[in-house]
Amino acid sequence: MRRPKVGLALGSGGARGFAHLGVIKVLRDEGIPIDLIAGSSMGAMVGCFYAAGLDIDRLYKLSKVFKRKYYLDFTVPKMGFIAGNRIKELIRIFTHGKTIEQLDIPVRVVATELITGEKVVFDNGPIAEAVRASISIPGIFVPEKYNGKVLVDGGVVDRVPVSVVKDMGADIVIAVDVSNVNQQAEISTIYDVIMQSIDIMQMELVANREIASDIMIRPRVEMFSSRAFTNIDEIIAIGEEATKNHVQSIKDLLEQWKEQP
Repeated sequence: MRRPKVGLALGSGGARGFAHLGVIKVLRDEGIPIDLIAGSSMGAMVGCFYAAGLDIDRLYKLSKVFKRKYYLDFTVPKMGFIAGNRIKELIRIFTHGKTIEQLDIPVRVVATELITGEKVVFDNGPIAEAVRASISIPGIFVPEKYNGKVLVDGGVVDRVPVSVVKDMGADIVIAVDVSNVNQQAEISTIYDVIMQSIDIMQMELVANREIASDIMIRPRVEMFSSRAFTNIDEIIAIGEEATKNHVQSIKDLLEQWKEQP
């Protein structure tokens, strides 16, 4: 008897996206399979790192030394403040220069084509380019030009890519949204303005994703800055806690699926 394929849709959210690590750890610890992953922005990065074979304990350690100075390469603002070459190289190193099709778990990386507005879903090619495109917050990162396309953050068009992981063949979809709007946000930089605007624009769309997914996990990390990599331990712990609250529901779903005629 075939068991259901479990798909994980990991949403965008800057530094808050480290909560995805806590989600993956609890699912692993509880013996809940992760067969497929689709990710936008930080969700794409975490998903690719995990699927490239980096074990969760190593990812936890990695997250604690993840500082902005390691990936920020400021440029004269024309299409963005950050050139993005440094982060691309970092992604390439951590994923051992692999292509998407070489990952241990099938992954899809979501980006947005800036000229046409279409959703671009990477299912092959170099991981570093795909993830670099997916994390390109408009106005902050210089867009990634790839195969004649001008690509920005996947979160612009699909913050929590539920439909993408369904198209991959997931029977059960666990979605993770880490970008609730912080209504007490301190807006003091252009980055804050852009991130808050994207979060607000996506509010309605994500309500529909909740209906489309079987389980929606919402770690309450909105009080943390999406740009300050300073509360990683707490963010991960909130991801763990939020997932623990859903473990029984997920296990019940898996059982019910198996019992179907």
